[in-house]
Amino acid sequence: MKRLNYQKGVRVLLALLFFIPILLFFLDFTNKMPVDVHKFLHIQLLPAVLGGMFGIVAVLLIMTYLFGRIYCSAICPAGILQDIINRLFCIGKKKKKGVRRFSYHKPMNWLRYSILALTVVTTALGFSGLCLLLDPYSNFGRIAANLFRPAVMWGNNVLADCLMKMDNYSLFHVTISTVSIAGLISAIVALVVFIVMVIFRGRLFCNTLCPVGALLSLVSRYSQMRISFDKEACNHCGNCERTCKAEAINAKEMMVDSSRCVDCFNCVSSCSKGGLQYRFKPAFRKENDNLVPVPDTGPQKDRHSQSAADTGSSNAIPCQARERTSASNSRRTFLATGVTVAATLPVVSAIADGVGQAKGHGQGNGHGKKKGRKKWPPITPPGSLNLERFKDKCTGCHICVVKCPSQVLRPAGLEYGFDYLLKPRMAYISSYCNYECTICSEVCPAEALKPISVEEKKSLQVGIATFFINRCIVKTEGTDCGACSEHCPTQAVHMVPYEGTLTIPEVNPDLCVGCGGCESICPVRPMRAIIVKANTVHQTIVLPEEEEVKNVEVDDFGF
Repeated sequence: MKRLNYQKGVRVLLALLFFIPILLFFLDFTNKMPVDVHKFLHIQLLPAVLGGMFGIVAVLLIMTYLFGRIYCSAICPAGILQDIINRLFCIGKKKKKGVRRFSYHKPMNWLRYSILALTVVTTALGFSGLCLLLDPYSNFGRIAANLFRPAVMWGNNVLADCLMKMDNYSLFHVTISTVSIAGLISAIVALVVFIVMVIFRGRLFCNTLCPVGALLSLVSRYSQMRISFDKEACNHCGNCERTCKAEAINAKEMMVDSSRCVDCFNCVSSCSKGGLQYRFKPAFRKENDNLVPVPDTGPQKDRHSQSAADTGSSNAIPCQARERTSASNSRRTFLATGVTVAATLPVVSAIADGVGQAKGHGQGNGHGKKKGRKKWPPITPPGSLNLERFKDKCTGCHICVVKCPSQVLRPAGLEYGFDYLLKPRMAYISSYCNYECTICSEVCPAEALKPISVEEKKSLQVGIATFFINRCIVKTEGTDCGACSEHCPTQAVHMVPYEGTLTIPEVNPDLCVGCGGCESICPVRPMRAIIVKANTVHQTIVLPEEEEVKNVEVDDFGF
């Protein structure tokens, strides 16, 4: 029978306090939630590292050293999502005696520490691809942004239709336009990986593929508070091992692998005898409090021991041997990690050189891949400073995409190369960047987008509008238009005399901020007559003080 355990209750409460606001922040398509909720995102470990928020990193590492991997069970949204998947999978399943839900497996240190080493080295050399693919928070963000959020919006539209039939207009239709094919595929793949790993091996992702889990495991193996066996109380029932989703408990040898334990406390609550305790147990000490005589348990003792001894001291020998082995394994782990980092440096350096050369050759080539067609680079969001910095910092969590009120940010596919995969870009297909909006720069947890003020945003030039006169309907059809000029907040696009009474657009690049108001409203199809070309390095313009700046309000037609 399970016993009440306040530690598990506190863990569940903390997990809900962190998970629910983060999830709702991603799902909030009405933008009703306070923007300050983004502060929950800034305590995610890998974004904090990339954003240079070393105070937060230090707090998380110290917390891990003192209490173990609490971060993985109560703060990381991907970890909590895996726990929810595990819980849903267990609903309705009968617990048959003798059938194990989980079982102890040896740690795959070579895999997780190799991934950690590669992630550290590649990130230091300016390639964030592994961070993007393996960061738990970013994977959760893509799942929430590209799967959960569209599902909620679709449900809203269905409910709105039902209410409208009853003359109730309290809900309104919303357009699901921020999901790209690449974003959808990445979200599905991440969710399937989580589901498969959880069903078969519990928190396998956290202890093999996750670089954050690998980093914290190096600290948690020396944590001061840890789960350990009380050998006098343990009756060798094995319940603890069957409930350990981290597969870190070896009930046969009465051992808990602290480097893999995520402090969920399921094992503690599953033990009716109090055979497992979460207690102060320093990793560095002369004597081990586990060195106590194991009472005679009859046949069970024969199953768990190679020999039965009569004295307490002889029973302590295997524990001492395990301690020496554990210490030796820890030293070997650190050495192996160091060797792996050193061994990967030449390889990664060569890859980085190749990527750098590719960047140099491809500079200014961006949009499209057709032969003979000029390609332009992506327009990066305000606060990114420049294209190369944004590539290095952004992990593609898509929080900026879902919080953009005009839905102008879209996840990129492979059209700009692998190093820009899943990163947000400005897409002026049907919308534009609000002249006084800075939300994307405020919510970015990795500071790939630096926070900027409204005044800074007004003079920030992310691109420059380019006018193609041969496409403009003023020339091709001899008719008035001027929609682009009407929607330019700085009047960089203005009308000049053309033929007779007609006027035609002209662009002043010194006043253009690249907001896309002109491009989004241009009626010419398929190739628009005015297109914003990206600044790979963002510039600052000087607006005339006497110039009246207009608020852009785009209607359905632009006239």
